[in-house]
Amino acid sequence: MDCVWQWGSKGLTTAQSPVGAGNTPSSAEPSGPLSHIKVLDLSRVLAGPWASQLLGDLGADVIKIERPAVGDETRHWGPPWLADGNGEPTSDAAYFFCCNRNKRSLTVDITKPEGQAIVRQLAAQSDVVLENFKVGGLASYGLDYASLRVVNPKLVYCSITGFGQDGPYAERAGYDFLIQGMGGMMSVTGRANGEAGAGPQKVGVALVDVLSGMYATVAIQAALAHRDLKGYRAGDGQHIDLALLDVQVACLANQAMNYLVSGKVPGRLGNGHPNIVPYQDFPTADGDMLLAIGNDGQFARFCEIAGHPEWSTDARFSTNAGRVKNRAELIPLLRQTTVMKTTAEWTTLLESAAVACGPINDLAAVFADPQVQHRGLRLNMPHAAGGNAPQVANPIHLSATPVDYRHSPPVLGQDTASVLESLGYDAREIARLREAGVV
Repeated sequence: MDCVWQWGSKGLTTAQSPVGAGNTPSSAEPSGPLSHIKVLDLSRVLAGPWASQLLGDLGADVIKIERPAVGDETRHWGPPWLADGNGEPTSDAAYFFCCNRNKRSLTVDITKPEGQAIVRQLAAQSDVVLENFKVGGLASYGLDYASLRVVNPKLVYCSITGFGQDGPYAERAGYDFLIQGMGGMMSVTGRANGEAGAGPQKVGVALVDVLSGMYATVAIQAALAHRDLKGYRAGDGQHIDLALLDVQVACLANQAMNYLVSGKVPGRLGNGHPNIVPYQDFPTADGDMLLAIGNDGQFARFCEIAGHPEWSTDARFSTNAGRVKNRAELIPLLRQTTVMKTTAEWTTLLESAAVACGPINDLAAVFADPQVQHRGLRLNMPHAAGGNAPQVANPIHLSATPVDYRHSPPVLGQDTASVLESLGYDAREIARLREAGVV
């Protein structure tokens, strides 16, 4: 059953806590480990918003700056669209809801001097600024790091770009799909040459953006820790230069090392593993399964269960190095065997022998999985447009300061008035700014 969060007198409450989830109800006031941190989020789309949502989940007070009447581009990346309380589609796409909870939305036109003044006021009170404009794009508005550090020397300012603040590609726009190609991910993803459907393939989610958001979060917290170390001066803020291409190359992990150590360019292996065999998908009597054998002992146990103990003593297959070298001979033999039982039968038999095996789930099966449900990975948050906004829970489980869910992803400009009032603007001034298109 889904965990449904409801608004109570003190904010979010729930009648049913997700068992083992560590996702506690909370008041609208931040209470997590970063509850003392204020974040001004000028970023859009995914990488920056992913970082600011993670900071918000950990308690930071996040103000999201959006363009009046337009907002974050992902609000329009539909269908599907979130439904309101009457089941009718809203103007906000599902994409927006993956990375914008625990934020307040303030609409500001930063091309107008009065809009720039509002952002500078907020920056003066913030610990962190996040932005993903093109290199130099905020300088003309006086909102770049050099300008804002004057009003707040303690500021940690994180710039996320496609290629970084310098280098021959610095001026280029960067997109996840493009970076997956340029950064090598697509060269090792997809079916091998000679197989049906062969060719480079992107990952099914914008993984470079997600990983960049996570690296940004780590960098921001490191910069905050440095700033706040005992004995450091109050002016020890800094600029974080984070590039999608850098992140993609860094995350090539073992494939990068395979190339750097051997000098041989890795190719595509479909679902196969370059360093471990067998470690891929196999057909079964009713579909497919994943077999992930990590050592020679596991392979021997698999062979016994599969009815072919001789494979584990065959000189070609007895060691992982031999299996990698002779994968072309071994894999067809395994496929002829795995089709004799169903996925469930293999999973039961192999798990009992401590051999990793499992199904290939679609998303319906993922969210129906008893372990996923036990961990509370799906939840619903009441939304300002009416009805509920489904969410995927944060996977971090902190025993003393758990993640909390204070704000559903906001409707555009939902918090404009309250944020401006906190800066000292009265109702008449706010109305004038709205009329002028500043907010």
